[in-house]
Order: sequence, then C-alpha cells, then structure tokens
Amino acid sequence: MSHTSQAFLTAPNGGHPPNYERIKEEYEVAELGGPHGSTSVRTTVINMPREVAVPDHVVWSLFNTLFLNFCCLGFIAYAYSVKSRDRKMVGDVTGAQAYASTAKCLNISALVLSILTVVVTIIAVVCIAVSAGRLYT
Repeated sequence: MSHTSQAFLTAPNGGHPPNYERIKEEYEVAELGGPHGSTSVRTTVINMPREVAVPDHVVWSLFNTLFLNFCCLGFIAYAYSVKSRDRKMVGDVTGAQAYASTAKCLNISALVLSILTVVVTIIAVVCIAVSAGRLYT
C-alpha cells in the first residue's frame, strides 16, 4: 500500500478568510400627507383579525368523563374537546368552534341525562323503602 500525502488548499490571501463586503440597505420613509416630488406614495392596509378565544370545554368534558359518563357521552365530549384544542393550536378557528360546539352539546346532554338518572334512582329507592316499610309495619 502506498501512502501519498496531499496538500490542503490554502486561501489566496495567506490562509485568512476572505473579506466580505457589508451590504448596506437603504430605507426610505415617506411622511403622511401629499406626495413629495414626482412620485406618489401608495399604502396598503392589512386587516389582521384579533385572536378569537374559542372555549374548548376540556375541563367540563373531563369532569363528565370521570363522574357523569352517561352512555360514554362524557368520553365522546372529551374527544371532541381535545380535537377543538388541536384545531385551535393549528390556527383553524372555524374547525375549533365546530368541535367546541359539538363538545358543549355532548356535555350538556351527559349532564342532563346523568342528573335525571340520579333523580330517578333516588325516587325509586325512596318509593321502594316506603313500600317496604308499610309491608313490615
């Protein structure tokens, strides 16, 4: 095996990096009012929408999932709430509002149906206890 040595290429100015020119940019500032001189100043107005706060109902959905999960409505509402939060992070306000609206409806349904279930259960237990008390007295 033969070993040959290779010389590294050196910069033409003695091994120092080349000098780079600084690029100067000129900015012209036009004052408000009439045009100065022969050229007219054109302006462009861009309307930026304000940050729209879209409630995603994650806490309410999590509460319904853990405590009032009637027919898995709380869990489904939680899934829609997470989708709403994801859409909001991406910047899709319309999609976030749609998912948040669905999550809100599911949360209301889960809450109402769970409260009705609890009330009906309490009424049934009281009725059974009263009728059982009448039988044994």
